[in-house]
Amino acid sequence: MPTPATSAPAAPAAPAGTLPELFARQQVRAAALRQEPLDARAARLRRLSAWVADNRAAIQQALYSDFRKPAPETDVTEIWSTQTEIKHTLRHLHQWARPRKVGTPLSLVGTRGWVQYEPKGVCLIIAPWNYPFYLALDPLVSALAAGNCCIIKPSEMTPTVAALLSRMCREVFDPAEVTVVEGDKDAATELLALPFNHIFFTGSPQVGKIVMRAAAEHLSSVTLELGGKSPVVVDDTADLRDAAEKIVWGKGLNAGQTCVAPDYLLVHEAVRDQLVQEIREVVQRFYNPEGQGVAASGSFARIVNDHHYARVAGLLTEAREQGATVALGGQTDAAQRFIEPTVLLNVPAGSRLMQEEIFGPLLPIRSFRTLPEAVEEVNARPHPLALYVFSQHKDNQRYLLRNIPAGGACVNETILHLGHPELPFGGLGNSGLGRAHGLAGFQAFSNEKSVLQQRVGLTGLKPIYPPYTPKVKKLVNWLLKWL
Repeated sequence: MPTPATSAPAAPAAPAGTLPELFARQQVRAAALRQEPLDARAARLRRLSAWVADNRAAIQQALYSDFRKPAPETDVTEIWSTQTEIKHTLRHLHQWARPRKVGTPLSLVGTRGWVQYEPKGVCLIIAPWNYPFYLALDPLVSALAAGNCCIIKPSEMTPTVAALLSRMCREVFDPAEVTVVEGDKDAATELLALPFNHIFFTGSPQVGKIVMRAAAEHLSSVTLELGGKSPVVVDDTADLRDAAEKIVWGKGLNAGQTCVAPDYLLVHEAVRDQLVQEIREVVQRFYNPEGQGVAASGSFARIVNDHHYARVAGLLTEAREQGATVALGGQTDAAQRFIEPTVLLNVPAGSRLMQEEIFGPLLPIRSFRTLPEAVEEVNARPHPLALYVFSQHKDNQRYLLRNIPAGGACVNETILHLGHPELPFGGLGNSGLGRAHGLAGFQAFSNEKSVLQQRVGLTGLKPIYPPYTPKVKKLVNWLLKWL
């Protein structure tokens, strides 16, 4: 396990007066990047990939310093996931950027059409604190592949990673192409006042609305990766041991501080108690194999700061006061910002635990008798970012997927759809707007320019140009009837 380490000195946050100047420099550079060959974009991505590979230990140490994230989790969720996105993009970049031919309707015979992709220009990436390295670089990969310049605003809640991102950009990129602006919400507010061509924000729905309002002032396009309460539905045909392992892994990852973490379980009443027992055994195997307690485990992260610790611990306290019972866990330690993986039963539907996104290692379980009952409970809330279905019954799987709207879904799995480079990732309504990863990310940072080409001298629609004589009207009638 890495120990907290002193990272390279952070680049000072850009003074407020320099942000418009920095933005103007990127606007000039963006115009030049539009003319660059694709190989130049690929070269930037390869330099980025090499830096990530060469700085694996520094990345591990930065994440451990900010919230004691275990090194293997950093390797998988921050480094491997970033490298996967880069490699996938490099394999497909020329294919994605190639003009896409479209068919020609009979009424436009003689023309040809295509869609060509061009950079949007200067983009802003506002990264969150929960996966502060990956969720800064993942959209950056798409933005660079599309030929844009970028300013990255990392979260001030993970200062060591923010400093590392600053160093990375200084060592890999020209600041006129990619740079980091550190600082708190005031720096973010000033950045949002600038006329970016595209803004990619990852965070809460509440802040997402602020970002969208700011973008509207300049009619900037946006991608909003938000969150919400992602449900897990477990029916009476599920393999309960398999389900327990995957649910505990998805919830325990990053101590539950994951936008697509299982937020609550809806379990068929016939298997609820057995599933709880399976979860209890998995938690012990994952996080307490030597019987020293989860707090002594090197495999379980901590809550990012005191504010978020107090919020999650408060949800637990309130749920208990309202009649919820702790079936597993429940231990907390404010000095370490530690909250034990905790399963709660009999949680009131109106409690904050069932109304707010938890973003911590608390897992409320509610029972259902019929699938329509489970669907009704999920759909009473805003659309989730993720839906998880555990069932071995094909009809049940189809019923739940068809009747619960969500940004994405997994069947007999959690979390992994986020890491699939061929699957667009994003939310629906309150859980997000737009899509990321792979081709979807490339398209989000590109303008899809539609082009129609006509050959000189061909008739086209000239026969129906004014004046609108009886002959023209007759042609229009024929056009409406047959074409």
